[in-house]
Amino acid sequence: MQVRRFLVLMLFITELILSAPTWAQLAMPNHLGVSMGHLHYIVEEPETEKSFWLRLGASDMGLEGRVGVSFPGLIILIAEGESEGGTEGSVVNHVAFRVESLEEMAQRGFDLEYNQEFPGIASVHSPSGERVELFDDTLATNIGFDLDPGQKNQVAERHNLPLMSEIVTHHMHFYLPLGQAEIARNWYVEHFGATPGQRWRYAAADLPGMNLNFSEVETSQAPTEGRTLNHIGFEVVGLEDFCEQLKSSGIEFDTPYRKLDSGLGLAFFTDPWGTRIELTEGL
Repeated sequence: MQVRRFLVLMLFITELILSAPTWAQLAMPNHLGVSMGHLHYIVEEPETEKSFWLRLGASDMGLEGRVGVSFPGLIILIAEGESEGGTEGSVVNHVAFRVESLEEMAQRGFDLEYNQEFPGIASVHSPSGERVELFDDTLATNIGFDLDPGQKNQVAERHNLPLMSEIVTHHMHFYLPLGQAEIARNWYVEHFGATPGQRWRYAAADLPGMNLNFSEVETSQAPTEGRTLNHIGFEVVGLEDFCEQLKSSGIEFDTPYRKLDSGLGLAFFTDPWGTRIELTEGL
């Protein structure tokens, strides 16, 4: 009898998963209800940009009136417009993915720029010029994430396990002023519940769906708003209360929490280093 109930339960769970491909793309939230949500790009030719992401391994979301693709743990929204520059020179410098094989990416027609110093790492560029870093899962030696002493988080440990799919999000890399890397890492840990640690030589913090890496550079970087990668987004369960907590901690919102007719909740603010952040619930 118990075996039958178990089988019925598993069938029910499978049907739920198969019937909800869109929302299932985002990772389960952490203890504060936060997970990686989306990246919002502004480009001159959205459909051409979408083709790049689809060739990389994304799925077409089939949005009505909008352009969007998805990877496991990440949605990418692409809007038409002119930007003031790409991620090069911006506080969010690039995003990175783990892939099964760089050779496979080359066979798909990508022009790979290999990192000559570190095997298994290469970059490709989108039609708008955005650099995307790729890590070959069998060759790269700096994929892993070392949690800070005393930290335990099975989700964050995914970076230390073999790749289970063709492509998956790895990290988003912030370029910050000197002396700010650990301060920024700790800020994301405090406000978003990210798991603190180290990814290779970088201060890092992990959210379900994306590892956040922080580097220090001598050259001043531009805020993200107005750049090709205009803003990043986190999905939050219980967003209205979450925004109130952020306000009580001193964060000032550019766009206070509101709920659209569609049911989507959203809010905007900018972090202390110039990264524009959208918070959503129900994306």
